Amino acid sequence: MTRQARFHCCDGVSRRSLLHAGLGGLVGLSLPELLRLRAGAAETNSPSDTAVIYLELAGGPAQHETYDPKPLAPAEYRGPLNAISTCLPGVHFSQYMAEQAQVADRLAVIRSIWHDSGSHSTSAHLTQSGYYLRDRQNRDNEMPCIGSLTARIRGANAEGIPSFVSIPNSMRFGRAAWLGKGFNPFETNKSADDRNFQVPNLTLIGGLTDERLADRRELLSGFDEACTIVDNRGAAEATDDFTRQAFEMVTGDAARQAFAIDEESDETRDRYGRNSIGQNVLLARRLVERGVTFVTVRCNPLGSWDDHNGVAKRMREKGPGYDRAVAALISDLYETGLYKKVMVVAMGEFGRTPRVNRNAGRDHWGRVMSVVMSGGDLKVGQIIGSSDSKGAEPHEQPYRPEHVLATLYRHLGIDTQATFLDNAGRPRYVLERRELIPELV
Repeated sequence: MTRQARFHCCDGVSRRSLLHAGLGGLVGLSLPELLRLRAGAAETNSPSDTAVIYLELAGGPAQHETYDPKPLAPAEYRGPLNAISTCLPGVHFSQYMAEQAQVADRLAVIRSIWHDSGSHSTSAHLTQSGYYLRDRQNRDNEMPCIGSLTARIRGANAEGIPSFVSIPNSMRFGRAAWLGKGFNPFETNKSADDRNFQVPNLTLIGGLTDERLADRRELLSGFDEACTIVDNRGAAEATDDFTRQAFEMVTGDAARQAFAIDEESDETRDRYGRNSIGQNVLLARRLVERGVTFVTVRCNPLGSWDDHNGVAKRMREKGPGYDRAVAALISDLYETGLYKKVMVVAMGEFGRTPRVNRNAGRDHWGRVMSVVMSGGDLKVGQIIGSSDSKGAEPHEQPYRPEHVLATLYRHLGIDTQATFLDNAGRPRYVLERRELIPELV
């Protein structure tokens, strides 16, 4: 059993520090608070049951060592790994992306995504919300992430199921900001390859039977509309339909069944890989299949993709496991027809410097990166855009992270021109840059 490595980047921000700051997602929140403020479900723009799996490559993977090798570049740019052929004529991936190379006809790789930040925080906030982080010292979202907005607008695709789940923890800026903590993700808090994997908050506390819980529910229902509870922001909200949904999640079978990865066959679990990434990605597939609308997976072997040192060694250790999990997910979705409902994106916050540094690694580089997408109605089996001969900046068809998010929102049926009032009462667009990537749609 391989446990998920603790996320850590060169700026020193770890999940532990977020928890110490009181910003660790669902810590201290009850299920009713998690589901609160779901009144926006009535404003759904689309009745569809579409879903998204967002694979977060936290730390920023090197484009040269993943999806955009430069075999003809000088050695100091080409890097230490070899380029391999894919099933698409003339298209190459780096050597540890071998299984994805065999399903490249079901992938769309955008090699020309760019922005102008080299900061982990600013860039992660951009790729997850569509907005730059204004204060680089801020450890919590200033704008809601795409998963939180999806929970606010769409809700879950099935009763008794959370709408937004993060495995095992929320993305670095994968929270709700001024939408309220009720739209933060439901976190598993452990990797799906843990022995006796079980998600907290979906089982009754010891000594609390269904009958006793029913008594408590009846007691709650006896309060009139003036009865209120106080959420973490200090606002009073009437006990309402959200409490009912919380009871359904705890007492019903839907959520527990969705998270029951042990029900997957040994063959399927082996196919995804018996490690944290493989099992977490498999769990994500299981969740969207059963009604979760938005799932994020922190694909952070060795702690992150922040490979300032020894990129060849680090890719050798983490690349094959990531590669197998993604290839298995894509194959699974297309073999079962689930791809029509589910869109997948694999994206970090930036790329890496074109020149290998003195420590045999690569440093932060926002000026170009590769993003992989699949599923939905995307036109797959293609490479979109290109970087220059050294992998330093876009050469053709430059696009930005906001274009990727706009494509995900389109799949989810969410109008990116919709506005919400922030905590200062100002209307804010879902996205201010709303153009799609035309080659994809």
